[in-house]
Amino acid sequence: MRPALREGRLILVGAVILIWTMLPIYHMFMLSVTPIKEAVGTALWPDHPTLENYRIVVQQDHFFLHNFWRQLANSVFCALVVAFLVLAISSCASFAISRLRVAWGHFLSNTALLTYLIPAAFLAIPMYKIMNGYGMLDSRWALIFCMVTFATPYAIWVLQQYADNLPFELDEAAKVDGATPMQIFFRVFLPLMVPALIAIGTYALLLSWNEYLYALLMLSSPDKVTLPVALGYFLSSDDSPWALLMATSMIYALPPAALYYAVRRYMVSGLTAGAVKS
Repeated sequence: MRPALREGRLILVGAVILIWTMLPIYHMFMLSVTPIKEAVGTALWPDHPTLENYRIVVQQDHFFLHNFWRQLANSVFCALVVAFLVLAISSCASFAISRLRVAWGHFLSNTALLTYLIPAAFLAIPMYKIMNGYGMLDSRWALIFCMVTFATPYAIWVLQQYADNLPFELDEAAKVDGATPMQIFFRVFLPLMVPALIAIGTYALLLSWNEYLYALLMLSSPDKVTLPVALGYFLSSDDSPWALLMATSMIYALPPAALYYAVRRYMVSGLTAGAVKS
């Protein structure tokens, strides 16, 4: 009976955690299908559910939504470029550290993680001054460079840990066949690193996709801001259209949710690489 009771407790705790986690998402969806004039109170389900809010968002039929598609495109562009740059930089760095055995490579990789001891919010003003000095304010590239700066140290460390577990004999066999370091990088190293690359690419993409503080500081034009900043505009009114805000948020949450479930099997193996040494 004891194993059954123990399993029953675990199931009960898991169910409570699941409900607690899904409750905000349920309220988001519930409000998103509630008519704008009825989006008040504490009802568990609207009396007249409707998809009108989604139509308004898609057709940009509201003052706060005039640049919805452009702002969504800005978020997509920034997220994809950040993911690409982080993967390019971290994969080259991890190859140099793990396979080419550059001097002080592992020390530099571990030291780079010390940057995470300083909260990102504390670096907002210095980053703002740096981007202002380079004349990059109100440019999507300012946000991209900030996100690449924050994501790269962790990405290098994870990829290096994963690369250290790859058989070095493969590199030696490629050298015997006359392969150059660049050929080893593209034909041996990168194909074996696919799980970790997918995990890190997803991490960098979601980091940029969800960023609000730096997007708010670096971008100001309505046609250049990302959607998280645009969602904040809804709160600038005394009579905020909560139903439209929740509908927009649900649409914005769909791409990362779909991406995560598409690559979730790689996330565990990639992000826990090197956690256990054989």
